[in-house]
Amino acid sequence: MHAITRRQLLGSLGALAPTLISTARAQAQTPTPRPSDVGPLPASALPRGVRARLVNDVNGIRMHVLEAGFDGARRPLVLLVHGFPELAFSWRKVMLPIAAAGYHVIAPDLRGYGRTSGTDVKFDDDLSPWRTLNEVTDMVALVSAFGYRSVAAVVGHDFGSPVAAWCSVARPDVFRSTVLMSAPFGGAPVVPFNSADSTAARPTAPPDTINDDLAKLSPPRKYYQRYYSTREANENMWHAPQGVHAFLRGYYHMKSADWTDNHPAPLKARTADEWAKMPRYYVMDLNKGMAETVALEMPSASSIAANTWLPDAELRVYSDEYGRTGFQGGLQSYRVGTSGRFNGDLLLFAGRTIDQPSMFIAGRSDWGAYQNPGALDRMQKTACTHMVAAHFVDGAGHWVQQEQAERVSALIVEFLQRNAPRQGSL
Repeated sequence: MHAITRRQLLGSLGALAPTLISTARAQAQTPTPRPSDVGPLPASALPRGVRARLVNDVNGIRMHVLEAGFDGARRPLVLLVHGFPELAFSWRKVMLPIAAAGYHVIAPDLRGYGRTSGTDVKFDDDLSPWRTLNEVTDMVALVSAFGYRSVAAVVGHDFGSPVAAWCSVARPDVFRSTVLMSAPFGGAPVVPFNSADSTAARPTAPPDTINDDLAKLSPPRKYYQRYYSTREANENMWHAPQGVHAFLRGYYHMKSADWTDNHPAPLKARTADEWAKMPRYYVMDLNKGMAETVALEMPSASSIAANTWLPDAELRVYSDEYGRTGFQGGLQSYRVGTSGRFNGDLLLFAGRTIDQPSMFIAGRSDWGAYQNPGALDRMQKTACTHMVAAHFVDGAGHWVQQEQAERVSALIVEFLQRNAPRQGSL
C-alpha cells in the first residue's frame, strides 16, 4: 500500500472542490417550501373521519381547514377558532363528537398560521390584515365559501375567543350562538353618552404605566403580550436554544394542569403587584425570552412519555409546522392589540353586546380566565346578555379542549342541542 504524498492529497482535494462547493451551494439555495407550495396536512396526522383541505379566495387568502361531518345530508355548521401557539389541529379531539351529534364542523388555521396564507410575513410588514375586524371578515368569508349563510355556533379558544366574540358582536345574523374558551370577553368599547350639553371638559384618561410598573418590580418583570409584540420574540421561539419541539413541550406543559404550580385565582386590579401573582409565562422576567422562561420547567422524560393528552407524535405536528413557518404570523395579532393603532374601527360597535346564547369554558388550572381583572365578571353580567353557563373543567389548564377533550366535547354538544338553532343555518 503506497502512502499518499501531500501534493497528491492537495491535488485530490482540488479536484473535489468544485463538487463540494456545488453541493454546498445547492443545499444553501434549497428554499423552504413557500406557503403556496404546501399541501393539506396528511391524513396520517389526523383522526379517521377528519380531513384536511385547502380553500382558495377566502378574503383574499388561501385557508387550510380541517373538516368533520361532511358526509351525507347537509348539516348545520359549527366553526372552531384556535389560539396561539396552536393550529386547527388543536380541535382534533372534539371535532368527531360534535360531528356525531349531527353537525358539519370546520376548523381553519387562522391567517398567518400553519398552512394558511400569511406565514411568510415579516416584522416590518403591514399589520392591518391582522386587525380584529379583518379576522372576523376571514371567518365570514370562510363560512360563505362552504355555502352557508350562518353557523349554528362559533367556538373560540385563547386568541380565538376574542375572534369568536367579535364575530358574534359584528354579525349576529351569521354567528347564531357562541362558545368562548379560556379568554373571557370583557365587552365592546364605550363612547361618551349624553354629553352634548356638558360644559365640563372630559377627564383625560391617565397614562397606562403598567409596563413601566412591572419593570420596577424586584425582580423586574414584563407582560407576555408586550413581549410577543417585540421584534425579538419570533426569533427567540423559532430558534429557541432547546429547539422548537422542546420549546413547545415546555410551553404547553407550563400552561397545563400537569404543571403543579398553576393555582389561578381572581386578581383585584390591573396593577403590577397583582399581575406579579401570575406565573412567569404570563408575567415574565424582564431579561428572559419565552424560550428561556419555559426551559426552567421542562417536564422529565418519563412525564413526557406518560403524557396522554399531547403525546410526542401529536406535538410533532405543531413543532414541524412552527419549525417551518416560525411564529410571526400569529404574533402579528398581538402586535395589533398592543399598538393601539389598528382597532379603532371597533368603536363602531360601542355598546353592542353578545345577545345570542353563549357559554364559557376554561380549565380549573388556567390563569387565562383571570389575567384581565374583572373581564370574567363583565362577560357574565353585561357583555353577554344570554350566557347560559360558565364551566371550569377539572384536570385541565389552558389547553382545555386537548387536556379534557371528552368533557369539553360533551359540554359543547349539550350546549348546541339546547341552544343552537338547527334551522336556518344552512
